[in-house]
Amino acid sequence: MNQITIAGHLGADPEVRFTSSGKKVTTLRVAARARRSGKEETIWWKVTIWGEQFDKIIPYFKKGSPIVVMGELDKPEIFTDREGRPQVSMNITAQHITFSPFGRPEGQSAHAEGVAPSSPSQASPSSTADVFQSMAGASSYGQGKAEMPFSDDEIPF
Repeated sequence: MNQITIAGHLGADPEVRFTSSGKKVTTLRVAARARRSGKEETIWWKVTIWGEQFDKIIPYFKKGSPIVVMGELDKPEIFTDREGRPQVSMNITAQHITFSPFGRPEGQSAHAEGVAPSSPSQASPSSTADVFQSMAGASSYGQGKAEMPFSDDEIPF
């Protein structure tokens, strides 16, 4: 099993649908920024949530909401975009979702969390916040700005 943690912003409101057998599936599109060689790029992640495990927290997430997702990394999928260029779709099956400790609008709680860690080995919310706060460093997210880090045209799926 490949575990991954991503922090970013939602590119669209959560999408809920049901399988033919009636199982609930919620999909999130998350934009995460990466800095390589002094150049910023956006990596898009498709996050799949099976069942109703995060039903109490999902209504609080809207397009542009900062989010942290921990889960299992699925096999990447290759597809062709509208311009005919090959693209890679990065997919995660969520096991833990929380509000991000950075990038929140002013007045929002830093430690609002919808689910408890699934195992004692996971970090507590305060230590997770400390880790992500140090990762955010001087980025534009951490300064209380509620700006969108992407445009609608950038969402690849």
